[in-house]
Amino acid sequence: MKPTRVVAIALIAILVGGLVFLRFGSGPDEVAVPDGARAGDLTLEPCEYTTENGDHAADCGTLVVPENRNDPGSRLIALPVVKIRAETDEPAEPIFHLEGGPGLSNLDFPTANRFLDGHDVVLVGYRGVDGSTVLDCPEVTAALRHSTDFLGEESFRAYTDAFRDCAKRLTAEGVDLDGYSLTQRVDDLEAARVALGYDRIDLLAESTGTRTAQIYSWRRPDSIHRSVMIGVNPPGHFLWDPATTDDLIRRYARLCAEDTDCRKRTDELAASMDRTAEHVPDSWGVLNIKPGNVRLAAFFGLVDSTSAAAMPAPATLDSWLSAAEGDPSGLWFASLAADLIFPRSFVWGEYAAIGTADAWALPDVRQDSILDDPGTAFVWAGGQFADAWPTSPDDAEYRTVRTSDVETLLIGGTLDFSAPARNATNELLPFLPNGHQVILAELGHTTDFWATQPEAGDRLISTFLGSGQVDHSLYRTAKVDFTPSVTHPALAKIILGTMTGLALVMVLSLLLMARRVRKKGGFGPKASAVLRSVFPLVLGLGGWFLAALVILTLLPSVPLDDELASALSVGMPVGLGIHLAWRRRDQARNVRTIGLVAAVAGALVGAWLGFHAMDGLLALLTTIAGATAAANLVLLALDIAWERPSAVVGTSRPLLGSAASR
Repeated sequence: MKPTRVVAIALIAILVGGLVFLRFGSGPDEVAVPDGARAGDLTLEPCEYTTENGDHAADCGTLVVPENRNDPGSRLIALPVVKIRAETDEPAEPIFHLEGGPGLSNLDFPTANRFLDGHDVVLVGYRGVDGSTVLDCPEVTAALRHSTDFLGEESFRAYTDAFRDCAKRLTAEGVDLDGYSLTQRVDDLEAARVALGYDRIDLLAESTGTRTAQIYSWRRPDSIHRSVMIGVNPPGHFLWDPATTDDLIRRYARLCAEDTDCRKRTDELAASMDRTAEHVPDSWGVLNIKPGNVRLAAFFGLVDSTSAAAMPAPATLDSWLSAAEGDPSGLWFASLAADLIFPRSFVWGEYAAIGTADAWALPDVRQDSILDDPGTAFVWAGGQFADAWPTSPDDAEYRTVRTSDVETLLIGGTLDFSAPARNATNELLPFLPNGHQVILAELGHTTDFWATQPEAGDRLISTFLGSGQVDHSLYRTAKVDFTPSVTHPALAKIILGTMTGLALVMVLSLLLMARRVRKKGGFGPKASAVLRSVFPLVLGLGGWFLAALVILTLLPSVPLDDELASALSVGMPVGLGIHLAWRRRDQARNVRTIGLVAAVAGALVGAWLGFHAMDGLLALLTTIAGATAAANLVLLALDIAWERPSAVVGTSRPLLGSAASR
């Protein structure tokens, strides 16, 4: 055991240990019902909660509730609870935050710090997402990952069949799906209020979470002090009105006509988008574009009007204008982004349990529109999703808006495609005798609200919760920037260039390494060490990018993070590269052959194991790490085995090499 080998084995052990930790030891602590617990029990212990300005003192624990309160014999489930402590000795009513979704966690509230000077902030995990029972549906994720177009009939069928299969599996596992409703979520919040000893509470809800706030105000009005809703979603709006979507696109068209740079590119933005939508390109060069993905990405890419969003509206509009000018690269980027983002965006079972509450609102006839109503088409799979998940008996109780005397502030944006402000104006505000509405000019959904003019938003909310007064005096009219600093066509070209470049580097590197071995017999110790430890990252990335180019060109139903494709595309070049770096002039032919087979086989096995250490595209890095570790470990083991002293002849020469020379 030479010192260099000891170091190498130690490094491999550290790498393997890291992969094992990522696979089995990372992630949040599991939530479980404590032994002997009863419904309503709450246990808390001191903790810290991380916000946008650092960590804050908090109490974290578990609330025990029935899975289905309509069933006297229901089992118990546990929900996580976080109480972020106010930074004052005399806090006002606590703020219960309600996140949107559906299918999203209620434990992430990075802007909680903005309200801690006067309030406790409480986060109660959503049943089905954050609790001891999570309505995971890998069947749905798999169906979407293998979709050839999210808005195609084949995808709709696979999507709805996956939901049915998931519901059957969860039911067989003992999950009572009737208990996963907004009504029972509200009762969870009420149980937390009681357990924490609060009299009345303030609600701060956003997007789909506003539906929970509405039901809370109808169901338990005496428990609520005041309520603020951002991006309001009244009953019947887990789908979208295509006419409203078109009106919002036309609003962008008017803003475009007033913008010097935008009006140079189009006479009429809405008409340009309409023409492009009628004939969405199906390719960019040799790379496939999925038209349904493009429409879907466009709709959700118009939800927020500022650069604070991951897919802001100006970048989306720029892509469509570029396509009208003959450059569909931005639409290819949108198609690719949809493939990568949507399959893992939600906890799909909870998404279904909450979303199907609005099945009654589905229109009988699909209306024509500029984008062809892609949001509704996707969510409801062209209408097939309506009966794919069992509807909770609780859902019928709150299908229509009720009058509420709770002091309520509704906040929306004039460019909010997800929750158009007119829905709250026309359908909810008339039923709020103590209600107010603020509509913010040229802002979109909730990301815009939290990121744009935060001082104005903080004053608006804090003043209303403190006094019931509406103070929007700090707001200034936002301006839509139609010239995004980073455009989707530019990103598409960067991605394509990177993939092509690294794929070529991988191929040329292996050819040059083979040439060097053939002419000079191998590499020196230092070069070999670098090529076996660091350079596999380049080879692995290049191999994966080469496979990605093949998939994006020829195999639209294969996901980029496919298990087999990832293991093969990474394992082969890494194994070959490490074998070439290991080769020496004095090795016999059978030694080289065994080394080649062992290195490649080890890299493939290591790549497969590394792939399962993490999820999504981050698994690419662990796949490369696993392939590198396994290939090197196998070759080190062979070196040690071949070079150990022979008990027969008392030599330390490589046995297979000696036999070959004789």
